[in-house]
Amino acid sequence: MKTLNCAVLTISDTRTERDDTSGALLAELLNADGHKLADRALVRDDVYRIRATVSAWIADEDIHVILTTGGTGFTGRDSTPEALSPLFDKTISGFGELFRQISYTDIGASTIQSRAVGGLANATLIFALPGSSNAVRTGWEKIVGPQLNIETRPCNFVELIPRLRER
Repeated sequence: MKTLNCAVLTISDTRTERDDTSGALLAELLNADGHKLADRALVRDDVYRIRATVSAWIADEDIHVILTTGGTGFTGRDSTPEALSPLFDKTISGFGELFRQISYTDIGASTIQSRAVGGLANATLIFALPGSSNAVRTGWEKIVGPQLNIETRPCNFVELIPRLRER
């Protein structure tokens, strides 16, 4: 197992640190899989606040993965994909596609409203998940967690993170 330093960002206009169940679940899941919670924050659904927090984390050489929850839907304030996509050096197109495919078995055609995105920015992996705890659990257990496990075959993201190869 290779321990990764992960940052968790909850994006919400209504949640507080006390009732941030999806952010708490992400922290719990990554710790249970042997990774380290390097930082955690909660920001309002605002493109520039999201970018400011994520930009600081991608500039931090000790953070390998950023996980966000919330702001991926279609309401007027949902802006996570718009905030993150310009920061990506490379987009992980298959992440959103696979997330929606897996979610279909749980929520049916409503999965089409998910705008989950993933990418690589400054050698940091970024995964944006919806704000529900069920979506976070699905995304972590079915996609993100296995891809952050060096033993996943035939390939995983751990082997590809440039910052880890440099050490």
